[in-house]
Amino acid sequence: MPPAAGERSIFRNGVNIGQTFPFGIACLFQHSLLGERTNLFKMVTGMVRTLIAGNWKMNGLKSSLMEVDKVVEKLAGFPDAADCLICPPSTLIVPMAERSGDRLQVGAQACHPEAFGAFTGDLSAEQLRDAGAEYVIVGHSERRSEHGERSAYVQEQAHACLRAGVVPIVCVGESFAQKQRGETNDTVVRILRKSLPTLGSSDSLVVAYEPLWAIGTGLVPSEAEIREVHGVIRNLLIELYQDRGSELRILYGGSLKPANAVEILAIENVNGGLIGGASLKADDFMAIYEAAVA
Repeated sequence: MPPAAGERSIFRNGVNIGQTFPFGIACLFQHSLLGERTNLFKMVTGMVRTLIAGNWKMNGLKSSLMEVDKVVEKLAGFPDAADCLICPPSTLIVPMAERSGDRLQVGAQACHPEAFGAFTGDLSAEQLRDAGAEYVIVGHSERRSEHGERSAYVQEQAHACLRAGVVPIVCVGESFAQKQRGETNDTVVRILRKSLPTLGSSDSLVVAYEPLWAIGTGLVPSEAEIREVHGVIRNLLIELYQDRGSELRILYGGSLKPANAVEILAIENVNGGLIGGASLKADDFMAIYEAAVA
């Protein structure tokens, strides 16, 4: 809605943070006073519902579903103020969806671009949705490096997700060498431009920033570095999708854990996390979720 006469829209990193001048000044003051956007600042400006997503990777057997039962039980004790998602191995999608309850969503970790055909060992987005998946991770660095998935292929996967009615989580990140050369922002933008799909009027997507050098290493970028990269991603989303770009979720992944969740989730344009190892245990995963809804 355009501002009324005498009012002023104020933008920060391309996002409208308030249509009235006093409100915008108050938000800017809060940001400058605290040095980072607090959860309150995020709540009143972003209006983007946080997503805490777990990527189990190639971990988990039927016996691991007891951790899912714990997650479902613990979720009931928290306010419904953020979405919670687990992407297990494909073998566990059906049993996990059957016991996920109302608060836990289930996703998958990859898909084939085609809906069906002679592709031995692959699963289509339609099949994954039929099994109970609501999201699919595409373009994870391990898929890019271990399976040779290029950005053009990732974009095809993302379009397949939209075709099937599931939400793609498009991953992007830079190597340590690229970081050392000061190429982080350029690398992230270049990869995303080639990986992001065209959105229809009812489509949505999630972007996950995962610096490759931080995945599973315990190393974490500084809060300033995370804020900068997420701001760059936000500006690109707004460029590509106009106003809708300010509403799409940008997750941070890469050694996100209970010990640093409060600080990282409070950073501007961090709309949740994509968690690896810490999502395998309900206590650790729910500690991160608690930080998101506190």
